[in-house]
Parts: sequence; C-alpha cells; structure tokens
Amino acid sequence: QVQLLESGGGLVQAGGSLRLSCVASGTISSINAMGWHRQAPGSEREPVARITRDYTINYADSVKGRFTISIDNAKNTVYLQMNSLKPEDTAVYYCEADIVSSVTQRQYTWWGSGTQVTVSS
Repeated sequence: QVQLLESGGGLVQAGGSLRLSCVASGTISSINAMGWHRQAPGSEREPVARITRDYTINYADSVKGRFTISIDNAKNTVYLQMNSLKPEDTAVYYCEADIVSSVTQRQYTWWGSGTQVTVSS
C-alpha cells in the first residue's frame, strides 16, 4: 500500500506564492514520475505539472512561467512552487505518482486526497 500526503495549500492574495509538497510512503520500490493536478468547482480535473525520475518536466500552458515543479528522489517528495498566483488558480490540488510496488514490482498510479488552494482577488 502507498500513501501520498500533500501539504502547503491555503489562502493567498492574487500575486502571492505558495509551495505545495507531496511525500510518498509505503511499499515503494521506485517512483517513475510524480505530478500535480487540480480541480476547480464545476470543472474537470486537469494536469498542472509532471516530473519524471530523470527530471523530464511538463507544464500546463496556463501555469508556464509561474509554477515550478521539482522532485527529491531520496525523500520521495515532489514540490510545486506557485508564484504570481491568480484567482483562476483556485482549486483543489492533487498529487499523483507512478510508483513501482516493492511487493509486486508492477507500476501503479496513486493519488493524494488533495489540498485546497484559494487565491483571492
């Protein structure tokens, strides 16, 4: 079993910054990729940023130049530094990870329970 625990959400004014963290724990052999998705009220969940074990990174167009994703492989932790936040960034942010199980040696995708980010205008 694997757990993803997110932290760092909160309320911030437009133009401000927040840093999200997500740590993976449990029966982990290796982590091939970690990322962040978000879901605003009434909207579909959408990808925000993703980073692979070898540091290949992808961003949604809406966050390019404002958000930075990074990973600490030794700590099984992914970070999302969010700068120049806008009210439209308000959403629940979910961590996602592609993890190879130490029990089965097969890859599974795991999700965190989400952390709320609210940006006031």
